[in-house]
Amino acid sequence: MDIVGRKEEMAQLNKYVASKQPEFVAIYGRRRVGKTFLINNTLGNQMVFETSGVLMGEKEDQVAAFNQSLRRIGYEGKSLTNWMDAFFALEQILESRLDINKRQIIFIDELPCFDVKGMRFVAALGHFWNSWVSKHDNLMLIVCGSATSWMVDKIVNNHGGLHDRITHLMHLHPYTLAQTEQYLQARKFKWDRLAILQAYMIFGGIPYYLSLIEPKESVAVATDRLLVSKNGELRTEYDRLFASLFSVPAPYKAIIQLLAGHRYGLTRVEIANLLKKSNGGNLSEQLDNLVKCDFVNYYRTKTKKINKNGGIYVLADHFSQFFHSFVDGETDDLFWTHNMRSPKVNAYFGLSYERVCMAHIPQIKKALGIAQIGTEYYSWRSNEPDRQAQVDLIIERADRLINLCEVKYSSTTYTIDKSEDLKLRIRQAAFVDQTRTRYGIIPTFVTTYGLTPNAYANNILNSITMDDLFDN
Repeated sequence: MDIVGRKEEMAQLNKYVASKQPEFVAIYGRRRVGKTFLINNTLGNQMVFETSGVLMGEKEDQVAAFNQSLRRIGYEGKSLTNWMDAFFALEQILESRLDINKRQIIFIDELPCFDVKGMRFVAALGHFWNSWVSKHDNLMLIVCGSATSWMVDKIVNNHGGLHDRITHLMHLHPYTLAQTEQYLQARKFKWDRLAILQAYMIFGGIPYYLSLIEPKESVAVATDRLLVSKNGELRTEYDRLFASLFSVPAPYKAIIQLLAGHRYGLTRVEIANLLKKSNGGNLSEQLDNLVKCDFVNYYRTKTKKINKNGGIYVLADHFSQFFHSFVDGETDDLFWTHNMRSPKVNAYFGLSYERVCMAHIPQIKKALGIAQIGTEYYSWRSNEPDRQAQVDLIIERADRLINLCEVKYSSTTYTIDKSEDLKLRIRQAAFVDQTRTRYGIIPTFVTTYGLTPNAYANNILNSITMDDLFDN
């Protein structure tokens, strides 16, 4: 299948290929997001060497994998047991094959796996780039890894031989709704947008997960078959996911499980208290790593001003949220089909739709006609015990206006009744009172199918729908 939904990334890669200088490109992103597929299908015919680390492999596995890759391009010597010798052998083989008139690519996939303790892989890689690759204008070194935090810390922010050597950096994120729709349409799916949205809120914008769904299936049938069933292909993916990303996954999984149970997120202090952990370096590092890996989002909050510190961490990964909500411990292989119209499922979609909106701020701004206006966006919750008010999304604009956004999921148009209207007024008053804002307030609704026309809906100045979120 051709690449779908990665036009910008493909254009960037082809631009790097066309440059007249040596290039060192680092690509990172969570497991299953499509990094290797992107590289192989965009640049595969220009590779002169390709190797991949062994996920969750031991030292011997990593060394063997690199040696096997060397042998595929003609190496006939003894097996090499240290990385300096391995990269020197690669130099010798490629030196005789250099074509100054053609871009030639060296691709090292799952790079973090090769960083076996005590073997100084990163130092050897830095020497390989500095002493040889960087001296050849036609060479391009691409390194790729799922362990995003490792890639950022050890390669991008390296303070040794690789310091400031990366020429281009690409963070491959999960698909947006628009990209998900393009992908499913390319595979001949006939789903409407509500079905695509529901699949997105279960599987996330992860191409590999989406590839396992059959066009003939409904969202419910696919969910039970792949995730809920005890033999589901993705039933054990959650554990594999974290084991592949972090050498010690337990503390990360504990944070994810905690956030999965708190709809509106938690501050770092709250996370520390609930996990009975120190609010210090290790927790900060773990939270930062989860943000880098697209599992958690960090949102600023506002009291009388926007707080850049002390914000809220919210679980962003739909797959992880669904796992903790419905998969972990479930024994009914058809639970989703049996309960797809239950209050619990509707509540889940309501929560997930909020996450979808927070991940599609550019689309919301475009629909509001403020794409070119500078904005800050954040969430807000009342700090007064007797006023338990919460606003899903606030967009504070440079033109001194604030869009106070309510996010509502519904399978039909959403109806604001008298009770809901009163709650909205109280919430808005609490926000203005506690933040002391002097900006104009624009009540805004983000729904699936819009608002049912009535007197209360007339009080909402902006209303955008699910279709707006599907914009590119």
